[in-house]
Amino acid sequence: MKKAFFKALVKFNNLVMPSLYQKDPMKLNNVQKAILGFRYWALTNSMR
Repeated sequence: MKKAFFKALVKFNNLVMPSLYQKDPMKLNNVQKAILGFRYWALTNSMR
């Protein structure tokens, strides 16, 4: 159940949230860092 929720969350993130993979993390502003962290958190939890 938990894994299915996070997989759905990752699909939602890919559709709605901006992609930041080509940008330098040190040059991102605080909102972009929060988005990047949330995407990473959801992805790692969907893989467990």
